[in-house]
Amino acid sequence: MNTLYPLKFKPIFKDKIWGGQKISSKLGIDFGDLPNCGEVWVISGVDGNPTLVENGFLAGNELNELVEVYMGDLVGDQLFDRFGNEFPLLIKFIDANDWLSIQVHPDDNLAIQRQIGQGKTEMWYILDADKDAKLISGFRNSYDKDSFKQCLEKQCIEEALNWENVKEGEVYYIPAGRIHALGPGLLLAEIQQTSDTTYRIHDWNRVDAEGNTRDLHLEEAMDAIDFELAKDYKTAYELIANKTSEIIDKPHFTTNMVSLEGVVEKDYESLDSFVIYVNVEGACSVIWDEGDLTLKLGEALLVPASVSHLVFHPIVASKLLEVYIK
Repeated sequence: MNTLYPLKFKPIFKDKIWGGQKISSKLGIDFGDLPNCGEVWVISGVDGNPTLVENGFLAGNELNELVEVYMGDLVGDQLFDRFGNEFPLLIKFIDANDWLSIQVHPDDNLAIQRQIGQGKTEMWYILDADKDAKLISGFRNSYDKDSFKQCLEKQCIEEALNWENVKEGEVYYIPAGRIHALGPGLLLAEIQQTSDTTYRIHDWNRVDAEGNTRDLHLEEAMDAIDFELAKDYKTAYELIANKTSEIIDKPHFTTNMVSLEGVVEKDYESLDSFVIYVNVEGACSVIWDEGDLTLKLGEALLVPASVSHLVFHPIVASKLLEVYIK
C-alpha cells in the first residue's frame, strides 16, 4: 500500500437563495455557471456529497472510501473506533449575501434518538464582513419552550434574540442547540460535525423565484433548542506570529490559529488524529518528507494521522485554521 500524504479535495459548490459572489471575488474560486455560491464544501464525508481527492495517486477517490481503506492511518485509531467509515468533520466556506434562516441544529443525543447520524456543533471564522454586518447567536433574554412558542405566535422572534455586530477575524462557537443566523455581507469559514440537519424556525417571510416559501421545522426545533443564556457569544483568542494559538478546545473538535510570518514546523507524533488546515489569509508552501504543495486562500488540507511532521513556509504572511479531534 502506498504511503499516505497531505490531501487536497475538489470543492463542492452549493447555490443558495441567500448566496452571493464572494466565493469568487474574495476567495478566487471559480464556481462555474451557478447564479451564486452560498457554500463551498472543501472537505466533506457527508452522505451523497463526498469530496474527491485532487492531488497525488489517490486523486479521484472519495473521502469516506479512503477512511474505509486506510482506517486509523488516515483519521487516527481512536477516531476510527468512534466514527467508523464516516469522516467526522465538514469544512466549508459560506457567503451570506442575505439573511440565512433563523435555525437550530440537534445535539448528538437528539440525533441518535431521531436516527439522523451526528448532531451539529459548529464554529465560524469571519474572513470578511461588510460595514454594519450582523449575525444572531443565542437569546437576548430568558425563555423556555412555552414562552418562546408564545413569542413565535406574536411574531416577536427578532426581539428575543442576541444580535452581534461582526468584524473580520472574529470567531463564533455555535454548539448544537444554540439558535443562530448569519446576516448579509459575511464571508466565513465553518468547521462543523458531519451533519446536514438544519431546523428552520423563521425564514424572514421570503419566497423563491417561483413564489414558494421554504419549509419550517418548528416542532422538530423546539426539542433541539438550548434556552440557556451565554455570558459572551463571541470567542476571544490571542494571535501570535509564528505560533499556534488556541481558539476552541471542545470534544467535537479543537481549532487553533497558526499565524505564519516565517517558517513553522509541526510535529504530530503524540496526536492520534488527522489534522486539517484551512487557509483564511495569504498563501504558503507545505513540505513533508516525500513532497510539497501550495496551500492558497480558500483551500483546505487534510493531513493523515500517519504523517508525523510538516514544515510551513509562508509565500506571503498567512493564517491557517488548524483543526483536529482529541
